[in-house]
Amino acid sequence: MILFICVSFTLLLFLGMPIAVILGVTTLGCLVFFTSTPLHIITQQLFNALDNFILLAIPFFILAGSIMTRGSIAKKLIAFVNALVGWFPGGLAMAGVLACIFFAAISGSSPATVVAIGSIMIPALIKAGYDEKFSLGLITVSGSLGIVIPPSIPMILYCLVMNVSVSKIFMAGIIPGLLTGAALMAYTFFAAKKNNWRITGKASASKVLRTAKEGIWALILPVIVLGGIYSGIFTPTEAAAVSVIYALVIELFVYKEFKFSQITDVCREGAVLSACLLFILSCAMTFIWLLTAEQIPQQLADIIIQHIDSPWIFLLTVNILFLILGCFMDDVSAMLILAPIFLETLTRYGIDLIHFGVVMVLNIQMGMLTPPFGLNLFVASGITKQPLVKIARGVAPFLVIMLICLMLVTYIPWLSLALPKWLLN
Repeated sequence: MILFICVSFTLLLFLGMPIAVILGVTTLGCLVFFTSTPLHIITQQLFNALDNFILLAIPFFILAGSIMTRGSIAKKLIAFVNALVGWFPGGLAMAGVLACIFFAAISGSSPATVVAIGSIMIPALIKAGYDEKFSLGLITVSGSLGIVIPPSIPMILYCLVMNVSVSKIFMAGIIPGLLTGAALMAYTFFAAKKNNWRITGKASASKVLRTAKEGIWALILPVIVLGGIYSGIFTPTEAAAVSVIYALVIELFVYKEFKFSQITDVCREGAVLSACLLFILSCAMTFIWLLTAEQIPQQLADIIIQHIDSPWIFLLTVNILFLILGCFMDDVSAMLILAPIFLETLTRYGIDLIHFGVVMVLNIQMGMLTPPFGLNLFVASGITKQPLVKIARGVAPFLVIMLICLMLVTYIPWLSLALPKWLLN
């Protein structure tokens, strides 16, 4: 069965079939050729995979991100952070990174962050005299923070397949996300000093206060969403619903740049994207059910522990594996498939599942920035009308920073586990 899974999966992948179809066909083939299980069990497992309250958070966060992308919340955030750090060397570029951090904390989506911030900041950076390749790369990479800083859609998917707390992993993503953002801002500062990029603003407390007042409705949304989750006022799913209502009310009646006529388009886009993610998830969960029933994760754990005697080497191997898989398939799909397979191995090594989840999300972040399946590259190319190769070249120098941050989080578990433990205590 294992040989059949490997061969069929690889063959169908290189034939260009969608990953969800590959998982479904592989599961069906295993049931037909290697078991006597009735085939109607597949439909039951597909339904059971989606019969979970937490999954409602995914379409809600997608919808909230779409509303804010089309409205003016992103503009208000950019104006505030530019007033805050725009007077530093490289201040406008640093403001772009900060804006991505703020928007990440309210959208849960990396592509939405790239669209909302990139469509405004990339032209502004180029107009201000920043190098075009640098501008394209910085905002594309910074937008990937949308899945690291909570709320995060990939984190919700990880929690579903690994049966861990959404609130805990949301807390665990804060320090790694801020660490990555700080590293990008530090690189920007020194690049600006080296290239003598002109400062586009002056330090002004009155400007900071004015932009904060204008953008207050946007600034308090992360407090409402994350504060509500961590304080126990509402669940992550309820927080997602609250973010949709809040974003809709603010955009329609306060900022008034989002129109009632756009609601249909936003809902349609959200429905399509949600359906794609949930279809992949249901097929992945059905495939995982098959592997678990056949005790394949236990067999894999035995093999790994026989050849790898250190959890640190195992984590390095997993990182390398995901970086390679990112060149052939979507990393979110890879996580949904491989994370449950490694569950037994993680248990035997004593690796915390929350820590491993953050490492997985950071790998997905890298996968969104590497061709040929780097989703953020396609999004950035779409909003800037620049060739994909040019975007990828702009992103390349920043991948070194991302890789360093990935290694730090991988081998210093405190970075991901300190905040959950502290808050829970």
